[in-house]
Amino acid sequence: MLSVIIPLLNESASLPQLLRELDGVAEVHGYDLQIILVDDGSTDETWTVISRLAAEDPRILGIRFRRNFGKAAALSAGFQAAEGERIVTLDGDLQDDPAEIAKLLAKLDEGFDVVNGWKRQRHDPWHKVLPSRVFNWLVSHLTGVYLHDHNCGLKAIRREVLHEIRLYGELHRFVPVLAAAKGFRTGEVVVQHRPRKFGRSKYGLSRLSKGLLDLLTVKFLIGYGQRPQHLLGTVGLISFLLGGLGMLVLAVRWTVSRMNNEFLDDVHLHQTASLYYSIALFLMGAQFMSIGLLGEMIAAYMVRETDTYSISEHTPPAGAPRGVSSAEISESP
Repeated sequence: MLSVIIPLLNESASLPQLLRELDGVAEVHGYDLQIILVDDGSTDETWTVISRLAAEDPRILGIRFRRNFGKAAALSAGFQAAEGERIVTLDGDLQDDPAEIAKLLAKLDEGFDVVNGWKRQRHDPWHKVLPSRVFNWLVSHLTGVYLHDHNCGLKAIRREVLHEIRLYGELHRFVPVLAAAKGFRTGEVVVQHRPRKFGRSKYGLSRLSKGLLDLLTVKFLIGYGQRPQHLLGTVGLISFLLGGLGMLVLAVRWTVSRMNNEFLDDVHLHQTASLYYSIALFLMGAQFMSIGLLGEMIAAYMVRETDTYSISEHTPPAGAPRGVSSAEISESP
C-alpha cells in the first residue's frame, strides 16, 4: 500500500482537481492508495469538501484539527494514520504534480530511504525563490545533507524512517536532515513545479528568519542533542578560563604597580575596561557550563524513553534457515 499525505489549509478550490489527478496516477501505475487529507484549521469549505470526497471514496481518510497547528503537526498526524510501507507527501495547492510520484518511488527502489523533490524551475515570485535558495545553501553546508530543495513538499519516505524521527514546530522541512542523522540514505529527483491556480501562498519573507532559527535547532539536535555539554561546556570553559586569566593578569599588574615600581604607573582597576570584560567572560562561562550540566541531566532522563541509535537489520538467530530474517521469524505463528 502507498499512503499519500496532503496537509491542507484553505485549499477547498484545488482539492477536487488534485484528487482527480491522484486517482489517475494510481490507475496508470496500479497503486493501492491510502489518501490522508489533514485539514490544518482551514477557515473556508475545505473540511466540507474532504467530508464529501471521503464519503465517495473509501480510500480517503480525513483528519480535522481544531485550529491551525502548522504543517509539521499536520504531517505528524498523517504519519500516525498512514498504513503503507511507502509514504508520499505533497502540498494541496496543485503546484506539486502527482504524476511525479512514480519518479520518487523509482528512486526509493534504488535503495534510498528518503527521496526529496527538487523544483529546479520554480513558478514563484523572486521574493520566495531568493530566500529559499539562500536557505537551502545554508542547510546543505551546515548539516552535510546536500539537497537543492529541502523545503519541497513532495517527498517519498519509507515507513521505518518515521519510527525514528519526530516532527514539531517547523521541522517538517528538515525531514531529510533528521533522517540522515539516523543513518538513512537520502536522495533527490527533479520534479515539475506548476504555477499556483487557486488561493495564495501561505508563506512570506518571515519564513526565512524562522527557518534560520529552526536550522540552528536542528544543527544542535543532530550534533549535540545527546551530549549538550560538549558544545555548551566547551564554550563556557573557554570563556571561564579567559575571564579568569584576564582577572589574574590585572591582579598581578595591580600588585606590581603598588610596589613602588617607577617603571609602571599605578593601575586603578575601577578605571580599567579589561576588568569588566574579564568579569563578564568569567560569569558567562560559568552560566554556559551550568546550562550544559542541566542539558546533560535532561538528556540523561530523556534517553530512557528514546533510542540513540538506529538499527538497519539483524542477522537471523542460530538455527534459522538462511535468507530468513529474525523479524520474519518473530512474525511467523
